[in-house]
Amino acid sequence: MSQAENTNSTNPLLKLSESEIDGAAVQTVNARDLHAFLEVKSEFRNWIKNRIDDFGFRQDVDFVAGKFLPGSEQVDYFLTLDMAKELSMVERNAKGKQARLYFIECERRAKAPAIDPMRVLNDPAAMRGLLLTYSEKVLNLEAANAAMKEDVNALATIAKSEGSVCMTDAAKALQQRPKDLIDYLKAHGWIYRRAGGDHWVAYQNRIQAGDLEHKVTTVLRADGTEKITEQVKVTPRGLAKLAKLFPPPLKVA
Repeated sequence: MSQAENTNSTNPLLKLSESEIDGAAVQTVNARDLHAFLEVKSEFRNWIKNRIDDFGFRQDVDFVAGKFLPGSEQVDYFLTLDMAKELSMVERNAKGKQARLYFIECERRAKAPAIDPMRVLNDPAAMRGLLLTYSEKVLNLEAANAAMKEDVNALATIAKSEGSVCMTDAAKALQQRPKDLIDYLKAHGWIYRRAGGDHWVAYQNRIQAGDLEHKVTTVLRADGTEKITEQVKVTPRGLAKLAKLFPPPLKVA
């Protein structure tokens, strides 16, 4: 009889368990936890049964199922990491990709041999391999920090603005010349001029995305007639996108 046991609560993304399948102890994940993490819309009972039927997963080979909690009538499914990876992949969303990569990393760690410190110290090749591994981790951390810094700069730019701003004020917030910003917006499909027109117009897809908006103003002329003017405004959402494209210039000490 197979059962799940020895839950490991230290895994940061999804808890793994050790289950007995076909007489061997293997890493498994609770299908209910995976269902919740993947944010599946359908009910768990229907989801797991449909996935098992659709992909031909086999009980006691790809998963174990049963009432594992004392006194509970709830049927739980504990999936091998191979099955969990496949279920994650077929969801075709960011959560599925994240879960799949996590399970791959869990398998890699489980298969990685234990490091003998004395052997590494006496083996130059092993030492180089260890240094390369940690160097790669450092580079990944630096890349993550750079991305975080971009987000911080974008938020700081938004904080300086109140609501939508004209393109000149947007350029000031981005610490760019207005001409450079307008040239960029024109070249990258944000704004254009109508034939014979004297003012900029936002492309409809940018308005729908919430990056730009039009502000229509009625101006009273000296002769008593009215003139309607239209102005493109950059929204806080659009300003955040532009802040990542236009990082603030370096200050010279």
